Amino acid sequence: MSKEIEAKVKASLVNDRLPCAVAFKIARELKVTPQQVGETANKLSIKISNCQLGCFP
Repeated sequence: MSKEIEAKVKASLVNDRLPCAVAFKIARELKVTPQQVGETANKLSIKISNCQLGCFP
């Protein structure tokens, strides 16, 4: 599953960052937690932008 998350994260970048709303959308689509998406982004050294809830500092 993490390869699938990685692919979605990489395909969803805006100016080399992953918008927070998109991170939540990916989590819903793949039926994983937002934390898993955030951890994958961190592993790929991708920053989350426009965080709405403070979940992705």
